[in-house]
Amino acid sequence: MKLSLLIPVYNEEKTLDAIFEKVFEIEKSPLIDELEVVAVDDCSKDNSLNILEKYVGCGKVKLLRHEKNQGKGAAIRTAAANATGDYVVFQDADLEYDPQDLLKMLDFAVKNNVDVLYGSRFMKKSTSPLGKMHYFVNAGLTTFSNLFTGLNLTDMETCYKMFKGEVLKEINIEEDRFGLEPEITAKTAKICAAKNLTIKEIPISYNPRKSDEGKKIGFKDGVRAVYIILKYGFFG
Repeated sequence: MKLSLLIPVYNEEKTLDAIFEKVFEIEKSPLIDELEVVAVDDCSKDNSLNILEKYVGCGKVKLLRHEKNQGKGAAIRTAAANATGDYVVFQDADLEYDPQDLLKMLDFAVKNNVDVLYGSRFMKKSTSPLGKMHYFVNAGLTTFSNLFTGLNLTDMETCYKMFKGEVLKEINIEEDRFGLEPEITAKTAKICAAKNLTIKEIPISYNPRKSDEGKKIGFKDGVRAVYIILKYGFFG
């Protein structure tokens, strides 16, 4: 089984070494025959690019670079076009998500022949580590998305989205920023419905950072998410 991790990077010098250490640890699992790491430096202004090039030099990372900052969606689009894994998953460059959860997800996906698997931060929970407001905003956006997709997700905004490689290749990612999440969910739902593919969700861990620690998503992204849900779920 070949697993591809798509890692968008923008000014993450403080966490890059730590997240790569965690990522390469899962390569030891018997579930994974080959681990492909596709990183996209989205025109970082700090030392991120130099750190990434260190891993390229030792043959561990496939590195692509944007000459202009475009956003997470654009970076994932670039990475996805260069991924060759049987399964492909998104991985943030910070430490909010634990790559060990990817082994649980991959095991579940393979054993159950799941085409798309979401790792939910809120499944079987009634709050968020960032508080009730964060939980209710995410729950609200997810519920609104579910109205148009027909899905029953608990965490549409999760980073950990795992696809069979051939399924992801059918999705044309248009959003450049965090609108990626509702867009790809809407398009995935349509493909799964049309081709009778399976989309499931399992719980994962979550260790959120705050804006003063480098978190980039904000209020404007939440407002745009509503527009994106309507654009691709109702009008699309």
